Amino acid sequence: MAGATVTATDANFEELVLNSDKPVLVDFWAAWCGPCRQIAPSLEAIAAENSEALTVVKLNIDENPAVAAKYGIMSIPTMNVYKGGEVVRTIVGAKPKAALERDLADFIG
Repeated sequence: MAGATVTATDANFEELVLNSDKPVLVDFWAAWCGPCRQIAPSLEAIAAENSEALTVVKLNIDENPAVAAKYGIMSIPTMNVYKGGEVVRTIVGAKPKAALERDLADFIG
């Protein structure tokens, strides 16, 4: 299954994330960020395994600086969980898949 995650942009962020009926994990990343590339396979797996409960969205901060600035993203990888248009959890830094799943247990479990 290629691409369980969805790509967000400044233009579609509101539609994809803020107006979603279910929680959305937004991965703020950049192509030059090594830790971002490290966690990408884990996020793909989490997206594929939990698609009913959670949408996983990737937002490239270099291509979409407005959303990153609006939410005060200072370091990457940073992942925000949005529910009802609000940030309800922030995860900073690369973690193993099991640790990410623990952090997301309220939304996927």
